Amino acid sequence: MERKIWANSGDSHFLEPADIFSERLPRDLAERMPRSEKSADGTKETVYIDGDSFERPLPRPIKDGEFKGQTIETLSARPPGATNTYERLKDLDQEGVWGEITFPSLGMWANMIKDPVLVREGSKAVNDWAMEEIQNVAPDRLIATAMLPLLDAKDAAAEVYRAKERGFYAVYLPTVPPQGMPTYNDPVWEPMWAAIAETGLILTIHIGTDAGVTVHYRGPGGAVMNYVETTYGGQRATTQLIAGGVLDRYESLKVLIAEGGAAWAPFIGDRMNEGYRQHGMFVRPKLSLLPKEYIYRQVYVSFQHDETAVDAVTSMGYQNVMWGSDYPHLEGTYGHTQKTLHELFDGVDQKVRHRVTIGSFLDLFPHIGEPPGNLDLN
Repeated sequence: MERKIWANSGDSHFLEPADIFSERLPRDLAERMPRSEKSADGTKETVYIDGDSFERPLPRPIKDGEFKGQTIETLSARPPGATNTYERLKDLDQEGVWGEITFPSLGMWANMIKDPVLVREGSKAVNDWAMEEIQNVAPDRLIATAMLPLLDAKDAAAEVYRAKERGFYAVYLPTVPPQGMPTYNDPVWEPMWAAIAETGLILTIHIGTDAGVTVHYRGPGGAVMNYVETTYGGQRATTQLIAGGVLDRYESLKVLIAEGGAAWAPFIGDRMNEGYRQHGMFVRPKLSLLPKEYIYRQVYVSFQHDETAVDAVTSMGYQNVMWGSDYPHLEGTYGHTQKTLHELFDGVDQKVRHRVTIGSFLDLFPHIGEPPGNLDLN
């Protein structure tokens, strides 16, 4: 039997309970917050948000051996740990995952809320639940991310300070602000960046959160094209933070782009450097460093299956790469985590393996510490 590879995960999700808002908000607010209803046959989902709704198909579970050359665990239903922290810890132990960053699920639809008061109070409700039911249950293993109300930068800054007081280590942003709000390079967001830097919280940006848009293409290849499309938002947000001078003004600010892959980061750095040099006459603001240097200094990335992730460390010198399980999503590694980790890291230099599976995560969240189950770290 192969020795278990223990890892920290830079990406996972928690499904909030259906009554999270009715239990924590006045009725007139609760009934306008995001909620999801699945069809009787489980093939469709209707999402209701602040008076609007839309329907989307649900993925069909892939059966083991269905596609030649792939072995994917059958997932007929969400694992119990998707909604229950105690069950989740059992799953993590089974999979060989120690520390884990968790993102909201319903909370990711908040970008479609149009009322500043509603999103402000809803963010507080989701964050309080996440602290009480996730992080406080396993403070030595789980990192809950606090969502921010983005219809008012001052509200966002206030929630950053409140999150710090509650004990959060990280805040979460979507790849794009809500409709009608400027992109992240705009000065309007300065109070939020200042608050995050002052508190020392880690800024996490999760891909696939582009204001609820999930279908860009139809027809032949649409499924793959739409999946790939989700990765670009994290790259755009990174470019905005660097080109707009945010990471220049706040050297201590650390950013994690979750689930977006790894090897793109050095390439985006090269592309930004080229634009900064070759089109320097148009560039504003002027930066203290070349753009790529901010990526290597302050931007971290997480991936699930990327075969090129290790190469980003060994061949491109980019050290801020961390693995993530994306538990409990179908595109994640639940059910075959050890298979995935062995395929990625067997034969890889021990220091490189430790960097990607453990070290980068501990750069951001050192209190988690080394996995007790990892017997061969050195």
